[in-house]
Amino acid sequence: MDQALKESISSWLEGRAEAVGFAPVERFGDAPEEHHPSQVCKDAATVIVLGKTTPRAVLASPGYNLHLLHRSYHTIYPFLDELGLELANWLEEQGHLAVQVPSYAPMVFRDLEPWGVLSLKHAAVRAGLGAFGRSDMVYHPKYGSLLRFGAVVTDAELPGGPVIEEEPCPPDCSACHEVCPPSAFQDGSFQKMMCLGHTIKHGIYKLALTSAEDFQFIERIINTAGYNYWLDCDECLKVCPLNNRKKV
Repeated sequence: MDQALKESISSWLEGRAEAVGFAPVERFGDAPEEHHPSQVCKDAATVIVLGKTTPRAVLASPGYNLHLLHRSYHTIYPFLDELGLELANWLEEQGHLAVQVPSYAPMVFRDLEPWGVLSLKHAAVRAGLGAFGRSDMVYHPKYGSLLRFGAVVTDAELPGGPVIEEEPCPPDCSACHEVCPPSAFQDGSFQKMMCLGHTIKHGIYKLALTSAEDFQFIERIINTAGYNYWLDCDECLKVCPLNNRKKV
């Protein structure tokens, strides 16, 4: 394990990402084969996860909460993609293979369900940047669920950070379940497609996805014309006590 290289990466990223974690590829043993780090980078050994936060004040905006959240997310995504690309190129200058993982798109669609090339939420947990809460989101000890994630997969063998085992949610808290407009929490589990159907909107959907034949090309449509989606709901983010703490 190259501790010196890990420290160099952390120094290189200082001031660029609010959260950085390292997950050895051995921690991805239960990942679906098609979405394993080894499918992203040849001889994958480590996933470096990067986190950039959304300002808390976006959630509290009296008149423009969703407008500001939309622009925050779509500013953070390209930032993380560019940062990942720079880090991957820097690692290759050090003699390693490295590939940046998209922070959002392009995605892979399986039975009309969108999947990331690599699950960045699971990568963040395995890199010690947080733990899954009752909302099925990842909660960082300082930033709650306000982080957007990017990643770089490399063949460099880097020491992993400690994994957070503790339940992040306050005892007996079910605020996100109670406030959810589409009731996406059912039978003790989160119904991802119910949430997405209610929350993610785009003007192109009604124009380009009008027939069964159109849905054969959903991956191409969403990854190109549908990229800059609108968020129509953030109730679970606003009500969560972990997102209302000061970032100190």
